[in-house]
Amino acid sequence: MALTITQIRSLIHASERQRRTIRALGLRRIRHTVRHEDTPMIRGMIRAVQHLVAVREQD
Repeated sequence: MALTITQIRSLIHASERQRRTIRALGLRRIRHTVRHEDTPMIRGMIRAVQHLVAVREQD
């Protein structure tokens, strides 16, 4: 199963750790979307920045 992750909020007031997590997910700007396999590591990264991203599960 794959996850579609979209950045929905700005990084202006985000901490440096959150900025690095967003970059590690491959996101570059608001409304940028990437796909990742559903793994515990990716889920943990999403949980760390859940207020900045929207996630959809894809089959």
